[in-house]
Amino acid sequence: MATATINIAAEYKVADIGLAEFGRREMDVAEQEMPGLMAIRNKYAAGKPLAGVRVMGSLHMTIQTAVLIETMVALGADVRWASCNIFSTQDHAAAAIAAAGVPVFAWKGESLEEFWWCTNQAMNFPDGKGGLLGPQLVIDDGGDATLLIHKGYEMENGDPWVNSPSEAHEEDVIKALLKKVQAKYPSRWRDVVKQWRGVSEETTTGVHRLYKMFEQGKLLVPAINVNDSVTKSKFDNLYGCRESLVDGIKRATDVMVAGKIAVVCGYGDVGKGCAASLRGLGARVVVTEIDPINALQAAMEGYEVTTVEETLGRGDIYVTCTGNVDIITVEHMQQMKDQAIVCNIGHFDNEIQMEKLIAVPGIEKLTIKPQVDKFTFPAGNSIFVLAEGRLVNLGCATGHPSFVMSNSFANQTLAQLDLWKNKDSYKVGIYLIPKKLDEEVARLHLEKIGVKLTTLTQRQADYISVPVEGPYKADFYRY
Repeated sequence: MATATINIAAEYKVADIGLAEFGRREMDVAEQEMPGLMAIRNKYAAGKPLAGVRVMGSLHMTIQTAVLIETMVALGADVRWASCNIFSTQDHAAAAIAAAGVPVFAWKGESLEEFWWCTNQAMNFPDGKGGLLGPQLVIDDGGDATLLIHKGYEMENGDPWVNSPSEAHEEDVIKALLKKVQAKYPSRWRDVVKQWRGVSEETTTGVHRLYKMFEQGKLLVPAINVNDSVTKSKFDNLYGCRESLVDGIKRATDVMVAGKIAVVCGYGDVGKGCAASLRGLGARVVVTEIDPINALQAAMEGYEVTTVEETLGRGDIYVTCTGNVDIITVEHMQQMKDQAIVCNIGHFDNEIQMEKLIAVPGIEKLTIKPQVDKFTFPAGNSIFVLAEGRLVNLGCATGHPSFVMSNSFANQTLAQLDLWKNKDSYKVGIYLIPKKLDEEVARLHLEKIGVKLTTLTQRQADYISVPVEGPYKADFYRY
């Protein structure tokens, strides 16, 4: 096993650099469970296709992400990193990356002010002359880095958003940061945009943001939608959540899931994984949905499908996974069964009305341990909220297993290679990874789990009009 060597010249801010060797040991283990990502690293490393390219990452600073970062470095990139969630950093992973000489700004339990400071720091590439350069490529998860660049650029071009009323405290934090940057570097974001060549987006929420910006004519660079690669959405979102949801709930509460009524809000890929996870441990699962197709799918799988309101007073565990806002309101929480557990596995913290919960007159908050809070209402009933309404699997546990993240991060690596290769030809828009590469990502993981593929004969391939070597499905096929 490798030993972490601390590069004291590296620029970083982490919780404890002394955790670097622990992080390195876990990275060594993770690499063996990430065959797809490692195969891509080994294939491209010698050619250094990203030599000197400035890559900024805003993605959960976990052990698995550390393996992604070192893959980008192996391909030649100049990398700087921040986490995309205030609770998701694994401090030993951040320490290992900092010790390896990669500038990283992340620690578990950041304030919102610290979080956005970290995001900005990760974009500040020194130019060697005392000035700053910006990233040429961005790896984003949830769209925070993309948002910061766009809002800064719009501000410098006269947009009044930074001086408008805010809907949440986090907006105030972003606006204050942008004003601070502008005071020191008046043309900072216009300079960044001149250098920026593309972004690859990891998650559903960030993809929604990209499409919205594109429809409004505001998107500034080509973007690759990694989330909707089959080997991401059907693996990370579904199979990853199927394992990591209950890991987070159990580490936080030690609750017995069997026999409980668990309410899963949303039945997309994430919801499907969560429902299966809870049912696998013996919970009686109720699903809430707005989409008639998803609702029918849930019903055909044997789940009760109803509204949140119909579950109040009998639900024991609530999980939000919709990517929307105000899914569980403060009025819902006041009517929940005493000792109910409330958590979220959607990207942001606004699926549960946390700010309104904290503002309830007479409410008492008791922190049981980090990321586990008991809220007692004036009427005497209590609920437990996990990870302050943020991602429970990363706030209260360690996120998805390495093997499934190998699928996601193999896609991220291919997306970054594609963006740079086509930097002079891609127009502003949103692109998907080609089906053939999607299939290749899956193929790279089969040997690890003992899968043997059947090979088409030429006659069979001709019969269904596909190449013997694939791709095997049309782009419109739904897995």
